[in-house]
Amino acid sequence: MDIKISPSILSSDYANLQRELGRIDNADLIHIDVMDGHFVPNITIGIPVIQALKKVCDIPFDVHLMISQPYDYIEAFANAGADIICFHAESEGNIGATVDRILFFGKKAAIAVKPDTDIDVVLPYLDKLSMVLVMTVEPGFGGQSFMERVLPKIQKVREIRPDIDIEVDGGVDYSTVTLAAEAGANVFVAGSAVFGAASPADAIETLRNNAQSVMS
Repeated sequence: MDIKISPSILSSDYANLQRELGRIDNADLIHIDVMDGHFVPNITIGIPVIQALKKVCDIPFDVHLMISQPYDYIEAFANAGADIICFHAESEGNIGATVDRILFFGKKAAIAVKPDTDIDVVLPYLDKLSMVLVMTVEPGFGGQSFMERVLPKIQKVREIRPDIDIEVDGGVDYSTVTLAAEAGANVFVAGSAVFGAASPADAIETLRNNAQSVMS
């Protein structure tokens, strides 16, 4: 599986987002966290910001919807420039219908699960998904510590779908990226590890190299 680094702009300088994107032009994806203040107790950016960023960035947008009713917003995020639309299994609405709506608008579909959610909830949809996101922290805030106890979820999905992208989000740094890669993850969301570095581009390369070093 190809290693993909998806820097989270949640940790970037929001006053200079275009400049921040220029500092990570070697990223494989751009991870955009959308929080509604209801599904998670925080509010971040939404559709207008994604539209604006799409005009100045050619890297695919990995949009992570931490919102209560994702089905109702799929069309808007697809039109705004999302390339991958990931929603939570724990959100309201029918999971299968939401996956189908993402595909209807020509986007890649992904499902995320919180640390305490059984990974089996995504298994019926694996044939339609491009990616599964295993949260390695509780969603809603950056800067949390990586939870190793969720690694068996990654292993299970990898055994069932060897070809699918498996993403981890939360507490990913130069050390924990290897733990996730050993378990079978190949897409790594990193916020502070990238944007907190003197050179975000160098940080991306280090994360990629560290993950690659343990991939079989």
